[in-house]
Amino acid sequence: MLTFAAFAVQPQAVSGQDVESYKFDAGVSIGMSGYLGDANESSIFHRPGFAAALSGRYLFDTRWALKAQLTGATLSGNTADFSNVLPGGAQYEFSASVFDLGVRGEFNFFSYGIGETYRRLKRWSPYIGLGVGVTLSSCEGTNVGFNIPMAVGVRYKLKPRINLWGEFAVTKVFSDKVDGPVLNDLYGIKSSFMKNTDWYSTIMIGISFEFGPRCSTCQRID
Repeated sequence: MLTFAAFAVQPQAVSGQDVESYKFDAGVSIGMSGYLGDANESSIFHRPGFAAALSGRYLFDTRWALKAQLTGATLSGNTADFSNVLPGGAQYEFSASVFDLGVRGEFNFFSYGIGETYRRLKRWSPYIGLGVGVTLSSCEGTNVGFNIPMAVGVRYKLKPRINLWGEFAVTKVFSDKVDGPVLNDLYGIKSSFMKNTDWYSTIMIGISFEFGPRCSTCQRID
């Protein structure tokens, strides 16, 4: 009888162990960048550039996170590549370096993680992100503008503390000078929220490492 009781209790002790989770992660990502504006109004990756980013996230739970990210990218364009006719038949070309500092909220469509099977955690999840930021562009001078970054991606938990992801992000800049002062309001229409503002995008892959253990999340037996 005592042997049977010991056998029955043992699996509970193992499966009921504390499950460790983490509050933060830090990551790096690389990929390519693209531009939409006066020198390219239709094909965002017509002249792809290089993009890289450093990021840090606060993990509220398995679904929500707050992400801060610093991104650097190169952008370029040439109006001669397209059939649009500019005033006076003029043609313009530019090359710019862009630095972007932003904060955004991220939402996982699935409860993301490893272990804790009663919570139906999955090792992968699609996600979306939306936030605010500031763009600094260097092209025949320096220009600063506020931006709204929007992102969609998929992340995969390679190990309990290591995450991989692929992401497509679009950033709307509240400025028409990301591509330089010459390409500002070419058609004589004053820039506004919807008109003449520049956009850029990135496609990147990344890796991050989680740290900062939080207290045990559950004592329940699986």
